[in-house]
Parts: sequence; C-alpha cells; structure tokens
Amino acid sequence: MRKMLSLTALIGSLVAASTAQADITVGFVTSLSGPGSSIGIPYGRGIQAAMEYKSEVNGEKIRLIQLDDGSDPSAATRNARKLIEEEKVDLLIGTATAPSTIAMMAVATELKVPMIAVSPVIGQPNPADQWGISVPQPASLLVKVVADRMKRDAMKNIGYIGFSDAWGDLVYNGAKAVEAEDGIKVLTNERYARVDTSVTGQILKVLAVRPDAVLIGGSGTQGALPLLALGERGFKGKTYGTVALVNPDFVRVGGKSAEGIQVSAGPVIVAEQLPDSHFAKKLALEFRTAFQKANNLPTTDGFSAYSFDGWMIFTSAAARALKTAKPGSTEFRKSLRDEILNTKELSGVHAVYNFKAGAYHGVDERALVIVRLNNGAWTYQP
Repeated sequence: MRKMLSLTALIGSLVAASTAQADITVGFVTSLSGPGSSIGIPYGRGIQAAMEYKSEVNGEKIRLIQLDDGSDPSAATRNARKLIEEEKVDLLIGTATAPSTIAMMAVATELKVPMIAVSPVIGQPNPADQWGISVPQPASLLVKVVADRMKRDAMKNIGYIGFSDAWGDLVYNGAKAVEAEDGIKVLTNERYARVDTSVTGQILKVLAVRPDAVLIGGSGTQGALPLLALGERGFKGKTYGTVALVNPDFVRVGGKSAEGIQVSAGPVIVAEQLPDSHFAKKLALEFRTAFQKANNLPTTDGFSAYSFDGWMIFTSAAARALKTAKPGSTEFRKSLRDEILNTKELSGVHAVYNFKAGAYHGVDERALVIVRLNNGAWTYQP
C-alpha cells in the first residue's frame, strides 16, 4: 500500500510538474527607476493591464516575470540573459529606452528567443535570423506625420533639439528625410542628455536661427526641458513632438510652456474622441477598463498602451504556435517567432499590425493622429 501511495504521489508530482512546464513564460523588462522611469512605469502598468485582460492562451496559463533595468542598457542586457538562461522564458518584452531595447534585442537574437520591443529599434534585421519586432510607430513615420502638419500650418524653418542618444537620432533623421517633400528646413541639431537639468545653451542656439517652429526629440519628463527654456525666453512660434511626450509627467512639468504643442500619437490617446467606426475605439476603451482594474487608477499616457498591444500580438501568435509545439521548448520559441512575423491585420489600440521578416516595424499611417495639448489635456486634431 505504501509503495502504491508513493507511486501515486510520484505520478501526481510528475503531472503537476508537466502542467507547470506547460505555462507560457514571459519575461518583461522595464525602467522602474532611473531617468527612463517616467515612461518605464507606465510600460509596467500597461503589462499589468494586459495580463488582466488576457492571462491565458488556449487554456495555457501565462506566467509573467518582471525586472527593472534602472534605465541602464547594461542592466537590460543582464536581465535579458537572466530571463532566458535561468527562467527559460518563451518570450521577452521590453524596455523603456531605445538604447536598452537595442541591447535586449541583441541578446534575444543571440540566444534565439522571440522579443517584442515596446521602444523603437534601429536598422533592418537579417530576415534569416530575425527574432524580434517593435510595437511603436517608427520615428520616421511619427515625424513624417508631424512634418505634414507643419506644412499644413505653413511652417518653413524648423529648430530641432532632442536627446543625445538613439531616440534623438531617430527623430532628427526622420525630420531631415522629409525636408524636400514637406517644404521644411531643419536648421539646428541641438542635443542634451536624459539626465540634464538645463538646456539653456542649446535653446539659445535654436533661437539664434529664428525658427518658425521647434521640434522636440525628447520623451517623458525630460522632454519638457526645451519647452520650459523656450517659454522663459518668450518664444511665440509653434512647437511639435511625437507620442514620446504623451506622458502625465511631461504635462505636469511642462505646465503652461507645453500648452499648444502638437504631437503625432496613436489613436488610443483620444479613444473617446474617435468615431465609433474607428478600428481602435472599442479595444482602446476595453484597455482602459482593464488598466483601471489592474492598477486602480486611470491611464493618462500612450506608453502603457504599447505594452498592451505587444501583449495582443504575443497572445495572437501564441494561439497559433501552440498548435505545433509546447511552451518551454526550443520548437515553441521558434514557432512563436514565426507566428509573430506572420501577424496580419491585427487591430490594436495604437495601430493595425502587419509584420514580416526583414523589418522590425509593422504599422502604417492608420497608426497615427495629431493631438494638441489644450488646458493640460490631449485633444484630437482632424
């Protein structure tokens, strides 16, 4: 009898272990501390909303492991390796800054684990060895839509100031690429670090060229610094930016100096202002409900929605990958990668996603609207 009970217990433990191994394990990295935390914290809240919205795929539970990279690319690299090598994750999602995201993507590619980036990634991947995609609208598209609005507003001479890192490069290069098409001229290329507390010198150089408008290539709290400096010097021209500025800390810190700025952003930002027929409206309102339930506060940013859309891409692809392989296996990770790259016309709250090998990004102009900051709130600008 004791032998039978022992055998029964052994079988039970093996079944339990088998069930545990069947969970889909996701490693999520964001910046809960450091200069990127003003956007990293919303990313974290967005992943909690996503988990609240959908916590299993085809009956397989999802296990989420979250780590803080402190806004440091080296820490992001270590986190990615830990999650893959020790936690045996099936998928990576992250992180809050472009440099750290690029570092994570290199690890994912090396160790052959699929990754969904929630910050922009530079360059074109090798289609034969691609393991990741990027959710956000690429800077080139973000800036193209803003440049189109500059043209509509009859802006000609543009001053540029942005971060002295990959994100600043992306925005500047995007603006330069559309100069001829939109009849604008980018006259300056001033930069500042994410940890700087003043940009007075850079703004004086921007104002020296007498621009009609100023384009901001920053994000979060630090994205407000140029606007504060412009306001102190009585600049009366127009200001523009990207969705990277759609953040409550930016609005709070920028105050009156940020009023009137126009940015290109995903439709989720103004979900309730969209027509009922818009692809993003229904899901965006459901996202807001899940966000409130998961975090006990309303969403007031665009970054959390990137985490949510990344989760939608993952769960959609996982449903297909589970037909051919079990979580925790090399075969499942490869199948999940393949199915992510086969995503077609998947509606999220920011965009309609279509991915393919050889490109990180999978969105078109349906992913963007222009919003303006009026009295501290973002308003849709048709």
